[in-house]
Amino acid sequence: MTTAKSENTSPGRILVVGGYGAVGAVVTATLTDWFPGRVVPAGRDAARARRLGGVRADVARPEEFARTLDTLADVSVVVLCVEPPDAEIARICLRRGVHLVDIGATPRLLTAVADLHDEAVAAGATAVLSVGVAPGLTNLLARRVHEAVGGAERLDITVLLGSGERHGGDAVRWTVEGLAEPVEASPRRTALPGYGTRAAHPFPFSDQHTLPTTLGVPEVTTRLCLDSRPLTSMLFALRRTGLLHTARHPAVRRTLTGVVRRVHIGGDGFAVRADARRGDHHAALALTGHGQSRTTGLVAAHVTRELLTGTPPTGVHHIEQLPPLTTLPNTLSTTHDITLHHYDDPPGPAAQ
Repeated sequence: MTTAKSENTSPGRILVVGGYGAVGAVVTATLTDWFPGRVVPAGRDAARARRLGGVRADVARPEEFARTLDTLADVSVVVLCVEPPDAEIARICLRRGVHLVDIGATPRLLTAVADLHDEAVAAGATAVLSVGVAPGLTNLLARRVHEAVGGAERLDITVLLGSGERHGGDAVRWTVEGLAEPVEASPRRTALPGYGTRAAHPFPFSDQHTLPTTLGVPEVTTRLCLDSRPLTSMLFALRRTGLLHTARHPAVRRTLTGVVRRVHIGGDGFAVRADARRGDHHAALALTGHGQSRTTGLVAAHVTRELLTGTPPTGVHHIEQLPPLTTLPNTLSTTHDITLHHYDDPPGPAAQ
């Protein structure tokens, strides 16, 4: 479907929901440097938000959220750094012509927001999904290696996360829920820059659900490991026993989330790698850095700046569908402590 271009000439404000959290604080600070006086941090904790000059905004209360937008009146972009229960917050923004940047990672919610495409086009708004490290940078690397082999038949994405980093509540809950999901693919050993060859295990990252549609790749699998080898082995051994399936029950999930949030074995480094294969052709790219939450915030800030200063198409799009954002890994590698790694050799035993 061909969509019109949004003008993005409005000098309106930027509402950062969850603007004082692990990700949101980075978004707020970065955008404040770029757009002084236009950033409004928001969140469910009114006192914390107001200490930063912000407002209360609860994504679990759509009517209240709509009133917040009415009060501010001149919001151009909403950056969602917390995950709402459904797509209603996105609908409220897009119907008003307010652009949206969503760092959510749950496939069900991303699909629900993507279904608002026509409403966004009608209102002249743009929403960008899959914003962060995984999904996000993984999608961008996947697009580039997919193009490098002339259209991949298979994409293998590997994500290594630092188990010593203090993540926000949403990120930890999402990880616990992911460990409870059934999997079909097999583990895979992959070489990751700075970490050696690691066994990574299938994990329900949303990029593997999105990329078959956005890139037209028939087979996409994303796998996860932690920088701590013992913790990786323990978690995925527990998953094989089936004990983690009990995390589907809310009470058990809350307990496990609390336990995982107190575990800080390892560092704050991360690595993501995308491998594309088409027959005998192979291409791979990887990114390494420190601070997954910080990097997610930087990605969200860059996407927001593109919405405000560029001319993205209206409608709902995943990050890899917007050509100006495909160079974001290079931008981050030149402006922040993030390294982009190229692989020129064919896949060897370590990548099998």
